Amino acid sequence: MPTVSPVSDPDLGGAARRLASTAGGGDPRDDLLRQSQVARELGSPFVSDVLAAARRQLARAPRLDARIAGWPFDPARSAMALRLNAGLHALARRGTIADLSTLYAGRHRNFDRAVGEAIELGEQTLLVWMDHPTQTNEVRRSSAFMAALSVLADQHGLPFELFEVGASAGLNLLLDRYAHDLGGVACGQPDSGLRLTPSWQGPPPPRADVRIASAHGVDLRPLRLEDPHTCERLMSYVWPGDEVRADYLRRAMRLARAAPPAVDRQGAETWLAERLEEPQAPGTMRVVQHSMVLQYLPDAERRTVLGSLLKAGRNATPDRPMARIGLEWNRDRSEVQLCMTQWSGRPGDGRRTILAICHPYGAAIEWRGLPRLPASVQA
Repeated sequence: MPTVSPVSDPDLGGAARRLASTAGGGDPRDDLLRQSQVARELGSPFVSDVLAAARRQLARAPRLDARIAGWPFDPARSAMALRLNAGLHALARRGTIADLSTLYAGRHRNFDRAVGEAIELGEQTLLVWMDHPTQTNEVRRSSAFMAALSVLADQHGLPFELFEVGASAGLNLLLDRYAHDLGGVACGQPDSGLRLTPSWQGPPPPRADVRIASAHGVDLRPLRLEDPHTCERLMSYVWPGDEVRADYLRRAMRLARAAPPAVDRQGAETWLAERLEEPQAPGTMRVVQHSMVLQYLPDAERRTVLGSLLKAGRNATPDRPMARIGLEWNRDRSEVQLCMTQWSGRPGDGRRTILAICHPYGAAIEWRGLPRLPASVQA
């Protein structure tokens, strides 16, 4: 079975920074090689070899070759290579192309032969995968959200009204039902069937009682976990050999099927504007969270979403505060930042703080926390 190495590089943005200069421009098909390098840096030589072989063998599937060569979006922002990687993993899991399945089972190492045959025979299936944005719903990212909520709970002591944009299957809306170990600080439900322990650097977040009063999400294509095909789709986005990540996903899906999260099918801009116009109960804090979703929104929609957040933030009061928590790539895609902005009708509202630098899939968190204020400001 292919293996994925554990996260060991303490510089969480190192791989992305070393490779950022290779993204953009040129032949979109060469982005398969860029992502191949990224996969190796992130601990998956198997995925690296699959994508490199796919680039060499792409001509065996003329329609797929043309689709990727004429890719109309930024390949990195649209996760073009990861769509192909997930499609190949799905074919291997189905077992319909025997040589590909035995490659993924670790029984041989002839990547070009197996991947080339799969690209040729499975071309139509792979074209379908290329047409849909990735929906990984990485459950380990919920630990980063929980750490940020701990900061807000420590400051305000209020229950949260949680909204999530790009919620996919809604697994991160269930973050209070998981057990989290955040640098030695326990959060969430201690006896949960899912225990998340991200590799932690830096001081721990504050110990605080995180209470979720309500949680709702939105997605253009919500994933319904009662559908076996949906569950299989999510599993195909997990990198082959990453059994820890796969086990976390299985456990989270099991919990979600027992108590399904509330995820609406709608566009982010309309849904969020409507939710933020709804009355907020006094004595609650409204929080909007999102992870790896802004890169997929068209520019106009992204501006509308951010405008709705700013408008709602200006209406926040000490009794009805609001915050935004984002886990997204920075502008040059050199690191994934956990950022928080909060409003409460007081001076200094609306400042964006980088709380942590995170592994893209949430496996590790380099915690910074809130900046220390001068004594005069604290007073």
